[in-house]
Amino acid sequence: MFITDLEIGGTPTVVRDLAVRLKEIDGLEIDVACLGRWGPVAEELRAAGIAVYALAAGSVWDVTAVARFIGLVRRRGYDTVFSFLVHANAVAAIGTRFATYRLIQSIQTTQSRPRWHWWVQRRVSGRAEKIVTPSPSAARVARERCAIEADKVVVIPNAVDVAAFEPSPIPIQQPAPVPYPIGFIGRLDPIKRIPNLVRSLLAVKQPVHLHIFGEGPERAEISAAITRYGVEPRVTLHGAIRRPQEALAQVGLLVLPSAAEGFGLVLIEAMAARVPVVATDVPGIRDVVRDGVNGLLAGLDDEQALAGAIDCLVANSEFRHGLIERAYESVKERFTWQRILPMYRELLQLDPAPAPSAR
Repeated sequence: MFITDLEIGGTPTVVRDLAVRLKEIDGLEIDVACLGRWGPVAEELRAAGIAVYALAAGSVWDVTAVARFIGLVRRRGYDTVFSFLVHANAVAAIGTRFATYRLIQSIQTTQSRPRWHWWVQRRVSGRAEKIVTPSPSAARVARERCAIEADKVVVIPNAVDVAAFEPSPIPIQQPAPVPYPIGFIGRLDPIKRIPNLVRSLLAVKQPVHLHIFGEGPERAEISAAITRYGVEPRVTLHGAIRRPQEALAQVGLLVLPSAAEGFGLVLIEAMAARVPVVATDVPGIRDVVRDGVNGLLAGLDDEQALAGAIDCLVANSEFRHGLIERAYESVKERFTWQRILPMYRELLQLDPAPAPSAR
């Protein structure tokens, strides 16, 4: 399995969890490599007994990393390379000209920019046997922007180990805490539109406190937005966390205001922890959240609707509790490893599992 980096994030988490489960299959040997330097997820993989190789590319234009990748493939004799994200997809595609292996690529996003990512992906998709996406929205985007044949694209949703998430005590607490803690968990990236979430607090009528967990390039802009809108007493920037459970235990509502997502792994993590979710009605997210059933959706540019959804869940405990239970059942029905791992076995042409995993 080959990915751009192993820093804390949604796709590295997907790679980590999938690698750990594939490792348990008899006769299958799993290594993980990344283009970048050693990161926190690399440590977690090594602790799980999985060999990890960091190619330490100095930049996206570091062509020597391609040579290091080809050398690793030849040295380890891989039968299959499963690459994630455009930079790793490109390097793995180039590598097929110099080494023999089956290539499967993964496209994990629906965001339109940077456009050159899609230009690159379009040119390297032809080297892959299959393209895996986590949602129908991501599959549609991949087909349209990269001119990929429909039968080459495989939709395999992200999965969560429900047993690894203890229920957050806050959403069911009686009386509800004041101010009510709401949270964002993820990379601080412009696509997440966190300044818009900060501004929407001006329209929220219920007393709430926004907890932002994560790091990224937009931290300074978010800090400036907090000051600009005069909401300093109502927002806390916590920085990066190692496990989503650390943050979910501190909030009673998760908000994901992204402009685009390939899936939104944090959504099903919150549902597994029985934390209700509010998100934007955009591709990727709408494949996971069913409005009024397992979460609430608001229009992308409708901050009043976003604020109204937050108010609805904070003020109405009966509705909140019903949404929590339906969301939890939704995750168990659609996004557990018992359901998702067989899809990967079929993709990798492995024999069916003799019995479902306990996870």
